[in-house]
Amino acid sequence: MSAGGGNRLISVQPDELKFQIELEKQSFCDLKVANNTEHHVAFKVKTTSPKKYFVRPNTGVVQPWDSCIIRVTLQAQREYPADMHCKDKFLLQSTIVPPNTDVDELPSDAFNKESGRTIEECKLKVIYMFPNSAMGNPEDEKNSQNSTAVQRLKDERDIAIRQTHQLQQELGMLKRRKYRKGDPGFSFTFAIFVGIIGIMAGFLLNLTLSSPGTE
Repeated sequence: MSAGGGNRLISVQPDELKFQIELEKQSFCDLKVANNTEHHVAFKVKTTSPKKYFVRPNTGVVQPWDSCIIRVTLQAQREYPADMHCKDKFLLQSTIVPPNTDVDELPSDAFNKESGRTIEECKLKVIYMFPNSAMGNPEDEKNSQNSTAVQRLKDERDIAIRQTHQLQQELGMLKRRKYRKGDPGFSFTFAIFVGIIGIMAGFLLNLTLSSPGTE
């Protein structure tokens, strides 16, 4: 059964273990375990990856209608998990024990179903997140990247427009000089230069018209 179910000895909040991952830093998540009965209830926390996590306390006894906090600490990671996906699981077992039972007095088979005890189990999955909300949501991160790319294209478009206008003005001025009577500076080399500027102006104008976000 998952956390938060009804008619249970205990309830666990939150129903998922969420860790904000920062490289070379520990991360923790607190669980609130509440006893929903008039009995003393013992609990034990197990995980599929015991070397990655510290659980304190991992075993305890909760008095009737009382609660306690369990802190689960994820050890520092050297690299981000692939796709920030985690397959680790936690299991919280609980069972009724005699009144005034101390955690050190729990029998070794207290959470063994073969002992004939009624053992309830609560399964918790693990979720990894980036340390801030903007990166924590992959969709938000994708939208942010897209927005940055669009803004960059708009800036490049504006630069291309200004350069195109400038080249067109220079081309017009050179053409006027070309047809001006008695201009001794006109030559075959000059004509080639005019043609190159015209080609560049046309290229930049086409680039401007084909760039996204020009509407």
